Amino acid sequence: MGTDELKQILESRLDDCEVQVTGDGNHFDLVVIGDVFEGMRAVKKQQLVYATINEEIASGSVHAVNMKIFTKVEWAAQA
Repeated sequence: MGTDELKQILESRLDDCEVQVTGDGNHFDLVVIGDVFEGMRAVKKQQLVYATINEEIASGSVHAVNMKIFTKVEWAAQA
């Protein structure tokens, strides 16, 4: 699976989120930004993202994922 394909999958399954994907083969680094994560602890944020790509993980298309997840306010504070 390519980075563009994974980005498209995540953006189509996570409402109003911006997604950045880097990596190669089946190991990916994700930056996911969206207000859907407001009020969630880090583990809950990760569980939500994992749930959206569970099918791809189960098939082996995605093997390893490193995630950085932000609300829009948190992301703006990074700049």
